[in-house]
Amino acid sequence: MTEWIDQITGTPEGARIASALALSAAFLHALFGALQKGRHDPWISRAAIDICYGLMALPVALFVVPWPEPALWPVLAGAMVIHIAYKLAQAMTYQRGAYTVVYPVVRGSAPFFAVLAAMVIFDERFNALQWAGLVLLVGGIFGLAGHNLRKLTVGRDTLVPALVWAMVTGGMVALYTTYDAWGIRLAQNPFTFLAWFFLLDSLFMPLFTLRRLRALPRSEIAPLAARGTFGALVAFASFGSIMLATRIDDVGRAAVLRETSTVFAALVGWVVLGEKVGARRAALMALIALGALVVEFGAR
Repeated sequence: MTEWIDQITGTPEGARIASALALSAAFLHALFGALQKGRHDPWISRAAIDICYGLMALPVALFVVPWPEPALWPVLAGAMVIHIAYKLAQAMTYQRGAYTVVYPVVRGSAPFFAVLAAMVIFDERFNALQWAGLVLLVGGIFGLAGHNLRKLTVGRDTLVPALVWAMVTGGMVALYTTYDAWGIRLAQNPFTFLAWFFLLDSLFMPLFTLRRLRALPRSEIAPLAARGTFGALVAFASFGSIMLATRIDDVGRAAVLRETSTVFAALVGWVVLGEKVGARRAALMALIALGALVVEFGAR
């Protein structure tokens, strides 16, 4: 499969497949976010997911994929540092602000930073039409944040630091997207990078939440393990899709398409969680989708 990926990289066929992968990652990322909501502390849920995908990745990393070449080990170590910083920034954001306000700010700032980073690192260039599409998409996402902010009744006293941390987290999303794209391109086998990434990434969150995990009643372990197992499968598909997309095609375009996750998150909330959408929110979602379409087809 690695040979096939290398063959389609940089081709029109590869661009189409990369776009499909990025949109799949967007839907799965929204689903992943929904899995962290519910009766459990979201960080406990995330720890359960990380434990499960670490256990799943272990035999694959050790016995299925080729071992990382020596030059890949420091790259993986750097990825771990960046992802730990991202998770901590995310925790600081969510502790201070309402999810419906800060999540769109994180996801709205991330593609803008990612496109700028891809310009510097990968010498990618957006044309004027694609920049217009990016403005539409980011504007729609920030519009969602503003719409949700108008209805916010609690947490306004910590809103400013929450928004600052949300912007920092968005920058971290762009940083790990760009860095990981560089890393998976360096790897001779992209699945080696993915397997070892998941194995190493699974270590931090369980240690970070160890005290809370120990305090869990026994009756909560089974449902949490089930949520963790399903979440791990979603994480494999989501992160794997976006990483393969950035190996096959442009990082900036894949990053923009991935941020349509805000639309999918709203749809998941509407269909699964019974949340109301409303005309204004639907219009903003349409604006995000339009921006993504302009970015996607503006280069062709």
